[in-house]
Amino acid sequence: MSLLRVEKLSKEFGGVHAVEDLSFSVSRGTIHSIIGPNGAGKTTLFNLITGIYQPTSGKVFLEDEEITNRPVHALAAKGMSRTFQNLQIFFNMTALENVMVGHHLHLDRRLLPALLHMGTLVRRDRECRDYCIELMEFVGCGKYRNSDAASMPYGALKRLEIARALASKPKLLLLDEPAAGLNATESREIDEVIKKVAAQGVTVVLVEHDMKMVMGISDHILALDYGRKLAEGTPAEVGSNPDVVAAYLGAAV
Repeated sequence: MSLLRVEKLSKEFGGVHAVEDLSFSVSRGTIHSIIGPNGAGKTTLFNLITGIYQPTSGKVFLEDEEITNRPVHALAAKGMSRTFQNLQIFFNMTALENVMVGHHLHLDRRLLPALLHMGTLVRRDRECRDYCIELMEFVGCGKYRNSDAASMPYGALKRLEIARALASKPKLLLLDEPAAGLNATESREIDEVIKKVAAQGVTVVLVEHDMKMVMGISDHILALDYGRKLAEGTPAEVGSNPDVVAAYLGAAV
């Protein structure tokens, strides 16, 4: 059974089709990459799946339940989390506090226990802190846990965003260009983090321009061209597709 299914999804902006009649599915426990040049509709597709945009037409399903037009917080509660192409970090917080924000759905948010500092609430807050420290170690930025987010290097901030997304304990993690702006060493580190996330049983949908990374870690690839499906299949199938080679890769990988 697929974890995520998109059926005939379309989105128009002033008559321009950013996504047009797009259908695909994502199998549970896989790394599913979406490729295409700037303007191909990749981020728009993410925004449709995660409830930021409402589609002009079409449907989105999570575990066979239709989630089209559900609000973002409702999708997070159902196990969907994402990162963004441009960093969305709270720079007035510490690195650890940023990750703890991602865990808020799993905390006791009632007013009275908070006012009374009840023991159960204090214990759960401590457990949250410990869990988020573990996530920071998992993604490779544990040494920054007490640092102000504003003082962290860019590559570490990219990993911090992944830790915060994981803090909500998602079934489905959507990563929008996690290697953008990174050097070769930092890209390899992100590559390893994504593989570790998938190994934990989290299904990953990845938008990325780094073709070396995409071809190296993906179980399945969807290629977009002006918001429409150009090709999909295994890395070998997509990498050898003449239309994909001509449109995106330029030469054999």
